[in-house]
Amino acid sequence: MPMQPDRWIRRMALEARMIEPFEEGGARPGVISFGLSSYGYDVRLAGEFKIFTGEGCDRMDPKRVREDAFVDHRGDALDLPPHSFVLGRTVEYFRIPREVLAIGFGKSTYARSGIVVNVTPFEPEWEGHATLGISNTTPRPARIYANEGIAQVIFLQAAEPCEVSYRDKGGRYQAQKAITPPRV
Repeated sequence: MPMQPDRWIRRMALEARMIEPFEEGGARPGVISFGLSSYGYDVRLAGEFKIFTGEGCDRMDPKRVREDAFVDHRGDALDLPPHSFVLGRTVEYFRIPREVLAIGFGKSTYARSGIVVNVTPFEPEWEGHATLGISNTTPRPARIYANEGIAQVIFLQAAEPCEVSYRDKGGRYQAQKAITPPRV
């Protein structure tokens, strides 16, 4: 019989350093949950942000995003302006094994507040802090909290390792340690 998903994630996090730092899950009073869950891991948002201001931009073009279109901010929380977005990163650093694909989803607490968290797949053998795109779809400022849960990552284990991994392809977001805007 296969190992229970939460036991497998715990083992991979601790023995293979798949998630660092690793936290056991569970409810914490007054805190949006983070840590190990039944079938995944709830990641935390670090206290550093790149707020999109659009300075010098007449449109958002993922092939030509200017670094000066963002303003850096640090703090325990951020009030995201209406209909805007910010880039953040996970507290956790990931090392995805060659036989695993991870997929991130925004937490329902934020979704129910009109805050959309876009997390892309973590491909086999990708490693780094995940950069998160966070959008405020509401007509009012929306608060997001550092060092609390922001998204859940689900891990899918393949029967055998992939032929070509993210590392093999020399992916442009490999081993990122900071918030990384789009690169082409």
